[in-house]
Amino acid sequence: MFKWAQAALANVAGTKEPIYGPEAIKSVAEEAKTTPYTETTKNDLKWQAMESTCVETQCFYFMTDSGQLAFAQVIYSNVAGIRTTCQFNSKVFSLDGSKPHLWCSTPLNNHEFSEDKTSFYATDCAVELSEDGNSYTIKSLNDERSIVNVTIKKTAPGFKVGTSGTTLFGTDPANPWGSMRHVFWPRCVAEGTIATPDGPVNCKGRAMFVHALQGMKPHHAAAKWNFCDFQGPNYSAVLMQYTTPPSYGSTVVNVGGIVKDNEIIFAGAEGAVTHVAIKGDTENDWPEPTAIKFEWKGATKDGKQADAVLEGELEDKLDRIDVMAEVPGFVKQIVAGAVGTKPYIYQYAPQKKKLTLKLKIGEEEISEEGYLFSEATFISA
Repeated sequence: MFKWAQAALANVAGTKEPIYGPEAIKSVAEEAKTTPYTETTKNDLKWQAMESTCVETQCFYFMTDSGQLAFAQVIYSNVAGIRTTCQFNSKVFSLDGSKPHLWCSTPLNNHEFSEDKTSFYATDCAVELSEDGNSYTIKSLNDERSIVNVTIKKTAPGFKVGTSGTTLFGTDPANPWGSMRHVFWPRCVAEGTIATPDGPVNCKGRAMFVHALQGMKPHHAAAKWNFCDFQGPNYSAVLMQYTTPPSYGSTVVNVGGIVKDNEIIFAGAEGAVTHVAIKGDTENDWPEPTAIKFEWKGATKDGKQADAVLEGELEDKLDRIDVMAEVPGFVKQIVAGAVGTKPYIYQYAPQKKKLTLKLKIGEEEISEEGYLFSEATFISA
């Protein structure tokens, strides 16, 4: 989700879009009515590297066996076809609050892609998809405070919602002016380390991967986001929800699924996120959530109705990121004119009480405790 930060904000212009209405968006949910999801192939993992305004990211989330939480991310950003920037971000969370989180964000030089566009390279950085398309190796020497050398391998199939994984924006569906695409590997294993000043973080454990593409100015595509990465002993759940600005009818799009090793139980565009309790942030007026409910609905391959619920207290937020504070001064000046745009990301990982995924498949009911990493992002009112 940090796709919104850093280079992404260079895409912001000081104009507000007209009200096109909900008819100017073709949600991926339309495809999902007939094809709820499609399992991913190597082809789905290619960098699009668009030559027009876009933000494209690959993000890897690690929940380690030793109880640590971290992520690594590559961002490719293009501003109106004029300037392309790439960034490598990593974050090791301080879950007990005893020290600051380790956040490293480095501009990358000399970026390029493999011939088949499935691997990314830059000076002192490589994110490589294996020949068999089942694992990624993430390496970065760009910041001596966070030297990343981690491999993740999927243990369940990846998926995209519908046939394309893509929502289209524009008044002419045949010639859209924008897009939003997500591809997931919801359940992976990780091994390797992130070397930090406090010693190496052993990343052995669970991992989740998402490849996202916003083929337009980010604040035009979404006004708010919710994200769930749940990892249990047997099941993983992922949900990405975004709500468009009023210019596209405040349309809500959900993409997500429930998987276990070697199997997608169900996936699709039927989901919901409810901020069950909020306390409000006195510094910026955003309705910061304190309890949340994620819901998934769908059907298994053999036609059984299935649904899942993950609900509980978010406890104290891990972090609140003022995205504007993370960008260079010249970008701030550009953004200053973007009316009502004040992006903040709230990050959570409840520690005191694990949340329980309640899964129903036909008549069978399954409950499993696990770890949640969640984000609530507010961009514009």
